Amino acid sequence: MMDVTLRRFAPTDMQWLVARHQDLYAREAGFDESFGALVADIVHSFCAGHDPACERGWVAESQGKRLGTVFCMKKDDETAQLRLFLLTPEARGKGLGKRLLRDCMDFARAAGYRGMMLKTHESHRTACALYQAFGWKLCGSRPVQSYGQDLVEQTWRLAFQAAEA
Repeated sequence: MMDVTLRRFAPTDMQWLVARHQDLYAREAGFDESFGALVADIVHSFCAGHDPACERGWVAESQGKRLGTVFCMKKDDETAQLRLFLLTPEARGKGLGKRLLRDCMDFARAAGYRGMMLKTHESHRTACALYQAFGWKLCGSRPVQSYGQDLVEQTWRLAFQAAEA
């Protein structure tokens, strides 16, 4: 297992995050440049006005090299949205995705959200299997034309259990 540190996302990570998302999704899923533009919009709006009490981004690093990201963003007062979950190819299969997902979920629960949601695509089978293993439920799917591809968009939800009295 590699020695990995999770730290808070900083504005200086923005260019790397957008470029890695665009590059990996173009190579692995055939996404066009509209995907990078969407990622840039999400990150810019996070940097411009997120509430650190209930929204956070993480960057996984090893020996100064960025390996992945995950974000917890406010969807509404009761629901957090998981966004920008990415692992570089060299970081996959080592448990880092589980660690990022668990930390994001733990933060959302501690921030007072009642649950979480995310949107992904059916083709991201490894990520979907991870969500399912962590108790997320697939609650909707629909065919879409996005990023130059015919895709099946999925919505997943996770309800946090009420704390024992």
